[in-house]
Amino acid sequence: MASKRNVEDQILDAARACVEAFGVRRTTLTDVARRAGVSRPTVYRRWPDVTALVADLLTRELRRILLAEEESAEHALAGEGVRVRLVRHAAGVARAMLDHPLFTRVVDTEPELLATYTFHRLGTSHRAALEVLEPVIAEGQADGSVRPGDPAVLARLVLVTVQNTVTSRRLFADLLDEPGLVAEITDLLDGYLAP
Repeated sequence: MASKRNVEDQILDAARACVEAFGVRRTTLTDVARRAGVSRPTVYRRWPDVTALVADLLTRELRRILLAEEESAEHALAGEGVRVRLVRHAAGVARAMLDHPLFTRVVDTEPELLATYTFHRLGTSHRAALEVLEPVIAEGQADGSVRPGDPAVLARLVLVTVQNTVTSRRLFADLLDEPGLVAEITDLLDGYLAP
């Protein structure tokens, strides 16, 4: 018998495939159940609708990106300051989001799904990112590579800068390709965090 976690991942994997192929509006919980090879009640017990399922899916995918980029940052060159690693990590998250088929599909075709988390409140994904950022900013302040200020404020501004730049990438399409946009985010964040 599959564990609850395995079943949830199986359903989230199926939801990702459906959303990437058809978009959120054309995905149903029945489609997801069929693709996951589970019964409809198994899906409906966990998620009341596609919007809730996609929210959990986006959170899972962002956490995966954060963890992958955090591991990459841990293998930084000896002697690098915390700010350099932090900025590289944020740029890596931006790059990964720009390359992620699910994020790009949602941003390009159904950006209104992100409106609540862009304009009104922090979601689970935001809180996961802030849990990574705040202590690193405090560490950078301790080593002198990050400017003084409330780490919570600095972390939130870094988060919002990356998120809004990534979700607004089409506003730069006539000026910059995605690597150029990531380079600009890097310069912006480095300047903002510098002492």
